Amino acid sequence: MRNTALSKIHIDLGAKMVPFAGYNMPVSYSGLNDEHLTVRSAVGVFDVSHMGEFILKGPHALDLIQRVTSNDASVLVDGKVQYSCLPNATGGIVDDLLVYRIHAETYLLVVNASNIEKDWNWISLHNTKGVEMKNISEETSLLAIQGPKALATLQKLTDVTLSDIPYYAFKKGTFNGVENVLISNTGYTGAGGFELYFPNAVAEKMWTSIFEAGHEFGIKPIGLGARDTLRLEMGFCLYGNDIDDTTSPIEAGLGWITKFSKEFTNKPVFLEQKEKGVQKKLIGFEMIDRGIPRHDYEIVDAAGSTIGKVTSGTQSPTLQKGIGMGYVRSDMARTDSEIYIRVREKSLKAKVVKIPFLKN
Repeated sequence: MRNTALSKIHIDLGAKMVPFAGYNMPVSYSGLNDEHLTVRSAVGVFDVSHMGEFILKGPHALDLIQRVTSNDASVLVDGKVQYSCLPNATGGIVDDLLVYRIHAETYLLVVNASNIEKDWNWISLHNTKGVEMKNISEETSLLAIQGPKALATLQKLTDVTLSDIPYYAFKKGTFNGVENVLISNTGYTGAGGFELYFPNAVAEKMWTSIFEAGHEFGIKPIGLGARDTLRLEMGFCLYGNDIDDTTSPIEAGLGWITKFSKEFTNKPVFLEQKEKGVQKKLIGFEMIDRGIPRHDYEIVDAAGSTIGKVTSGTQSPTLQKGIGMGYVRSDMARTDSEIYIRVREKSLKAKVVKIPFLKN
């Protein structure tokens, strides 16, 4: 079990630690609901240093990214970020990821912790033109500072004007005396905020300074449990639950990151899905009957016939109701369709809704 540079701090804070993607990670500190609502109303800090980071360099770096990702990275300019996925050869998804354009011949790819080796091998397999690839995952720490008070907290520690960084953009600058910190207006919560990339050696210094800066706003450390409920309220996909090697981006509602203006892995299959339709679709649903949907619960119709399964589900701390996502037959995917979730042999009524569940 690997540790991040901050694992000792989490343990000292009394965090409940769990194994996740090969890392010893904090799942909660003060409790899931408290942490969730802290991010929605004030500011919280996630240690997400388990995520993977690859640097791709050289005159053919963009060409490689274009061939292995579904989105069109050619539209990126320096300082912009793009959400994308790595399609596989069988109609599924290797992983979803973020693509950062540092400059014309240098890119940062941020991938899921559980897929670091798999993604590295997949991209390497397609690296036929000598792109310089470097895996910096083990030496890089990543903090996500999220919530409406994140900007006010972090602005105390940098001369970079954070309000000038649009959503899905980044700047490099000095932060808390550390040079060349990548400050990214991205996150996985829908609550606003920034993600900071820096070397492991300064991780404890960064953590301490951020908590001092956010003290007046009631800043708290946040675990993976609340990270999951926060992303689910926004309808963001989680790899391994809502998308995986067997689900296509078209089925998953990720057609918006699948650009057919370029060539990429398995393009003809996804183009046919877009044009002819798919058998199943990823939907969001809210519970009408009382009950909490969970991963892998059956979704059935009024007659009790199986029409799909839940991929993510929880009791929403903000909405105070059960919410979830899952794949159903396409004819049952329309908004307001009545569906049922099988919970302990009971069929509990739910309805299909548009995501995000939480409307800003």
